[in-house]
Amino acid sequence: MSIKLGIVMDPLSSINVKKDSSFAMMLAAQKRGWEIHVIEQSGLYTKNEIPWASSRITHVEDDTSHWFDFSPAQDIELASLDAILMRKDPPFDIEYIASTYILQLAEQRGSLIVNKPASLRDNNEKMFITQFPQCCTPFLVSRNKNRLRDFVIERFHSEQQDVILKPLDGMGGTSIYRVNPQDPNLSVILETVSENEARTVMAQQFIPEISEGDKRVLLIDGEAVPYALARVPAKGETRGNLAAGGSGVGVELSERDKWICQQVGPVLKQQGILFAGIDIIGDYLTEINITSPTCIRELDKIYSLDIASDLMQCIEKHLA
Repeated sequence: MSIKLGIVMDPLSSINVKKDSSFAMMLAAQKRGWEIHVIEQSGLYTKNEIPWASSRITHVEDDTSHWFDFSPAQDIELASLDAILMRKDPPFDIEYIASTYILQLAEQRGSLIVNKPASLRDNNEKMFITQFPQCCTPFLVSRNKNRLRDFVIERFHSEQQDVILKPLDGMGGTSIYRVNPQDPNLSVILETVSENEARTVMAQQFIPEISEGDKRVLLIDGEAVPYALARVPAKGETRGNLAAGGSGVGVELSERDKWICQQVGPVLKQQGILFAGIDIIGDYLTEINITSPTCIRELDKIYSLDIASDLMQCIEKHLA
């Protein structure tokens, strides 16, 4: 099948080809003979009701010294592309939302958008777990400092556990705090993370098993890859994020991991989320990543997989 594939992403010149999942997807598409169009977010626009983009047909090489060649930029109708991968990294701001509106116009004209624009808008990656309370530790979402403080006190007295505080719009482990009622800086942390009650925060009971890693499990059309990348925190750190200095270790999915995937997978499939990365610490779901999930290249290398090729096969199936 001859397919034209668009990919909306950050500048290709800035990526780390050894770790970049979007690059893995491009390699897999090219191997299948697909025509690859690279689009930056700023190149998306609509003229009247027709969505357009400034696009460059791109050839990629798995070479850290020279990994791509561009054709000259050209403006194309987005709906001329069979499928479009929305791989722009957060922040999930008004510009990101505007991009989903433009992509939705292309979707209405027949392009397959991965992931579905409406689902990207509807499902904040941290709030998404509220649909699966059976998989989660106790949590609270609020921007009220007193309510957040009460939750910290409650968790400490009932479970003798600390609490993790994180803003709903964070990524890569930024602005994450581990607190308990005895922390002399609790008040200033609550003020900081909530921006003096101007920003909504998720509070989750701390999971001690973070010392064994924050497992990233990838799902394609609701089905889990059988291995996860456990991101183990650096010494003295609470965060396992690779961007925060964590190290990646491959692990097989446990029975509990598989059960969580069975809870989440059908909802992802129903919402047109073809590629997702869920985070599991110990026995508990902590986040559902749907904007630009990573860890393809690391898992491929450890287990001799070809996850991006599996995704391309899934896209072919949906286009057939």
